[in-house]
Amino acid sequence: MDIWEEMYEKAKKEYHPEEISPFITAHHVVAAVQSESGKIFTGFCIEGACGVINLCAERVAALNMYMNTGETKVIRMIAFRNEPPKKNGGMPCGACREFFMQLNYDNRDMEILTDYDSRKVVHLKDLIPNWWGDKRYNKE
Repeated sequence: MDIWEEMYEKAKKEYHPEEISPFITAHHVVAAVQSESGKIFTGFCIEGACGVINLCAERVAALNMYMNTGETKVIRMIAFRNEPPKKNGGMPCGACREFFMQLNYDNRDMEILTDYDSRKVVHLKDLIPNWWGDKRYNKE
């Protein structure tokens, strides 16, 4: 079993879409991140009618990583609904891209799986080029 299959299998356990209330749904998108130490953390999406409480699976997985270990550097990430990402699937939204960049500058090099079958990945820095925060990290 390679690392992507391991991450997929762990995240897949979180996939069981449910309506928590008439206003809140959860577990309909899942994700796994691998930290710098090699540990894998999972997360699931939770969305509410007001929008303010929405959290993507990717951010929940990263927050789970941070809360449990204090780590902020992500090496790999996979996100999906009921099946693994295919043909440029599994892309994090803009808020998640920004969150990962702000969490740790080195996350720009994280691999994001976009096609499970071919193991095609994209790096975060390619999804958010010329990032405004380089100046704050004194990288410009």
